[in-house]
Amino acid sequence: MVSRVSQAVLIITVQLPAAMGKLHVETPAILSPSLTKLCGREVYLKLENLQPSGSFKLRGIGHLCEEARAAGCTEVVSSSGGNAGLAAAYAARSLQMSCTVFTPRSTPAMVVDKLRAEGADVQIVGKNWNEANEVAVERAKRPGCCFVHPYEHPTTWTGHSTLVTELQRQLPERPAAVLLSVGGGGLANGVIEGLHRVGWDDVPVVAAETQGADCFSKALEAGKPVSLPDITSLAKSLGALQVSSRLFESAQTRPVLSVVVSDRQAVEACTRLAEEHRLLVEPACGAALAPLYYGLLPAGVSARPGPLAVVVCGGSGVTPQMLIQWQQMTAV
Repeated sequence: MVSRVSQAVLIITVQLPAAMGKLHVETPAILSPSLTKLCGREVYLKLENLQPSGSFKLRGIGHLCEEARAAGCTEVVSSSGGNAGLAAAYAARSLQMSCTVFTPRSTPAMVVDKLRAEGADVQIVGKNWNEANEVAVERAKRPGCCFVHPYEHPTTWTGHSTLVTELQRQLPERPAAVLLSVGGGGLANGVIEGLHRVGWDDVPVVAAETQGADCFSKALEAGKPVSLPDITSLAKSLGALQVSSRLFESAQTRPVLSVVVSDRQAVEACTRLAEEHRLLVEPACGAALAPLYYGLLPAGVSARPGPLAVVVCGGSGVTPQMLIQWQQMTAV
């Protein structure tokens, strides 16, 4: 098992700006023969791991940076230990803006190197994202600065919503559901906005989390957004202590269905994706695939006709060696 990899709602109706889309690329939605056979229905993988920055984050953060540049901002300030920072750095470089990324001490050296390679000034502060974010917010108060939150901004959600516009063209019919991973909830907010815009309000969003990073599930249980005491999951990219209030509100009126998987299930999903599709993604991304591999789809989805669409959100914090280590750490 260990050697396998080495071998292998509040709804806003938005008219998209005409100039939008200069930074992100349209990603393919490919039919997965293996998952289609396993699930007994067509399964399409929306390959956001192919974005230039490595994840879907470029859609929303790129859009936010474009608007900031148009408003006269010259510096992007981000607080991120990973994919949001990489998206901000890529967008800033592309728009000829400077970029400062405040990242916690827990950020892998590989990610710090990638941020610097994109031209970002990386400031390592604090033991977790919350502490790094506090410093970033203060820095962004300087004239000419734009603060880029990893997930909590309406403009960012609108950028993410373009994913659904593409799916409408790419899928053969209305999907039975869209599966995605939830950390803070920015991707889910964008997908919900996009579903509304294309007239797919009835399409469920399956919001997958890992145990120990399940702030959305805990919010649903508590009846309000609550803060996790800590992130104990391997899926550090899902490491928001509290979910977006917008996503919690949307879940009260829309079919947003929570599924929580184990780290082992998320890692195994990553392994199978690598074997079956030659794609390497983080456990945070594996969380969205795990319900298919482990038969954890909510009953309300199983009864609906149509294909399943899975957002392969991507992530740059992964290597074959890291995936092997995660396999070892989660082995039963």
